[in-house]
Amino acid sequence: MTDTPRAGLAPGRDQAAPAGGRSPGSAGMRLAQLACGIGLLFAAVSIYWALGGMWLVDTLHRSFQEGARTRELRLVLVVWAAAVLKVVAAVLPLVALHRLTRPGWNRLVWVLSWLAAAILTLYGLVYTAAGLLVLWGVIRLSAATDRRTLTWYAYLWDPWFLVWGLLAAAALLRDRQGLRQAADDD
Repeated sequence: MTDTPRAGLAPGRDQAAPAGGRSPGSAGMRLAQLACGIGLLFAAVSIYWALGGMWLVDTLHRSFQEGARTRELRLVLVVWAAAVLKVVAAVLPLVALHRLTRPGWNRLVWVLSWLAAAILTLYGLVYTAAGLLVLWGVIRLSAATDRRTLTWYAYLWDPWFLVWGLLAAAALLRDRQGLRQAADDD
């Protein structure tokens, strides 16, 4: 099979791609689905906490723990906002790869998808690296630093952002025609 797709066929597939989007079995789409699942799982944790759940709250910063125990309204609203942002960031790559029926929106969704992937990746990378450097003794711990909380952030919470962002970016990268097509649609 050649590298050039035949009209209506997704690269490397024998089935027609859906109108305006990628084949559901394409590598980019599978990566976007995986990124979406990871993001939605992360959002579910936030929703659980916003509803009053306490599992794993003790792995978070002390101020968050205290606010969660007292159900501080400001904290609950911030957690709900974080959950909504996580859901939006989770579905953006899927929407970008599917293409919208209104062409003018394709570029906006594409740019927002890349922005979300970049933010997630950079946030996860910087905070994971910083946390690990502190835990490994490369950067000195202050006396007030909670080593247990830092460990949870360095090995779970921050890498979760990193993996999610990398998967979203990989999904968008696999869709080589995406930005060109979004630009052509405008």
